[in-house]
Parts: sequence; structure tokens; C-alpha cells
Amino acid sequence: MSKTEVKKYIKSLDRQGLEQLVLDLYTARKEAKEFLDYAVHPNDNAKYEQYKEIITKEFFPKRGDGKMRFSVCKKAVKDFKSLDPDPVLLCDLMLYIPECASKVANSWGDLWESFYDSAYTNFVNALKEISKQGLQSHFQKRVDKIIANCQSSGYGFPDIMEDAYAEYWNED
Repeated sequence: MSKTEVKKYIKSLDRQGLEQLVLDLYTARKEAKEFLDYAVHPNDNAKYEQYKEIITKEFFPKRGDGKMRFSVCKKAVKDFKSLDPDPVLLCDLMLYIPECASKVANSWGDLWESFYDSAYTNFVNALKEISKQGLQSHFQKRVDKIIANCQSSGYGFPDIMEDAYAEYWNED
């Protein structure tokens, strides 16, 4: 189904039918419920904290070792981004993933190569978004700390992180 077909269908509904459709969607889909809750009561900071906590639990749970599933972290960023939040908060959340990864790498020493690859990819994505938004000065200290935390890691991790910084950190 296309957007055009959906628009046509929505226009064919009376007010009561449209209300029922929205309520059915609200009940049927978790994502729709979250989106509509946010639309009615927007609070970027609360949502930011909610998604940041998801990432924190992946790397630094209250008990045991973190699972460090980058897929879970990436989904948290994607879900937050879908709410069209303040760009500073979005960039902050995106940068939080490689920040956590660099802390783990610094603390644990050598990790597996796919961990470093995922940390690098998330770092590049964050740098691109920060540069796109023109927020480099806002995040400079954190980016420098991420680079510093990578220095004791293996698999050429410090080198690729520095290369990403050089390539994607546009300070125009």
C-alpha cells in the first residue's frame, strides 16, 4: 500500500472512523502507542533518558557483564530519532554508544574484532550527524575522550577511530 492510498482512505473516513482507526493503531502497535504518547505529551529529555538507559544497560548493567549488543543500541537511537527530537539530544545519544564502547575497550583491553567494527560504525554515524548539525564545538571534549580511551585497544582500533575523526569531523 502506498501513502497515496492511505491518504485517500483517511479522507474517506468521517471523524468517528478516523478516531477509531487511530485508537486501533494505538492499541495494536507498541511503536504507534509510543509515537502518539509522545505527540500528545512531547518530552525530549524524558525520552532521551529512556533510550540512554537502554544503551547503558547493554554496556554497564547493574549486575553482571554487559551484553554489548550494538543492534539493541542502534534500535534505541533509531526509535528516538523517529520522534524527531532536539538535534543536540539525538547527537548526544548517538555519541553515547561509541563513548560506552571506548570505556569498555579501555577497561577490558583487547576485545573481539566485531566489537571494534561496531564501535567504529557507530562512531562514524555520530560524527556525521554531529557535523551535519554543526555541533562539533558542543561535542569536542567527548569526542577527544573517546579517541583517548581507544589508545590501549587492539585490532588497530585506535587507528581507525582517529581516521574516522579525520575524515568525518568537519569543522567548517
